[in-house]
Amino acid sequence: MSKLDETVALYQSEFRSKLNMSVDKNLLEKVAKGLGPVIYNPDASRVSGSDPKELQTVKTNFLIKKLGLKDSPALDTAISEVMEQMGTSNRNKYRAMVYYLLTKKFNKEHVYN
Repeated sequence: MSKLDETVALYQSEFRSKLNMSVDKNLLEKVAKGLGPVIYNPDASRVSGSDPKELQTVKTNFLIKKLGLKDSPALDTAISEVMEQMGTSNRNKYRAMVYYLLTKKFNKEHVYN
């Protein structure tokens, strides 16, 4: 099993155990692969839901640049909803999981095809 496969399996496990949801493994793998080596860095692989600078990075670098969305209050609302969905006490808000949920929320799966 490759390191990517192990990491995606970890994310799938987190989705099942913490969010009680199953995911599209193919899309999750593409999102993780798109993040590159970031997913292997303990700090960079996670999103701090309480850090405004970090949330702005998610908005600018992912939602606007990667998914091609226009800047609007809806983006901030979606990020807040995903942070809430993942749990405010959950310290392991993996970046790939956050990006996966945002991709699904905005129906932008085609970006990864």
